[in-house]
Amino acid sequence: MSEVVVDASAVLALLNQETGSEEILQLIDNAAISSVNLSEVIAKLAEAGIPEEDIRQIILNLNLEVILFNEEQAFKAGMLRPATKSIGLSFGDRACLALGVVLNQPVITTDRLWSNLNMGIEIRVVR
Repeated sequence: MSEVVVDASAVLALLNQETGSEEILQLIDNAAISSVNLSEVIAKLAEAGIPEEDIRQIILNLNLEVILFNEEQAFKAGMLRPATKSIGLSFGDRACLALGVVLNQPVITTDRLWSNLNMGIEIRVVR
């Protein structure tokens, strides 16, 4: 069972060994990710020219709990739009936050804009 939710930026920071990756590495074994955000990670890896089979292995090795985007999350993500539009959060960002709210778990991101949000859950910005 997961203890935190990670967004695509956190996973990519870990894979690219960017600032904050050490903290993410400590949490990744107990992390969940929305299927929406997993798709974002896969897209970035594919854009970088990594073959599909390698991407599948990378994702498998992360051992993330992948949570399918469902109707409840869709509703919550949609309802976040008015409150987050002014800071430019994407659908993927809102999907991640919605999952954190649904699971009542801290959300891990590298996006500093999220530190200004008051969602009723902990948001940890790792850089």
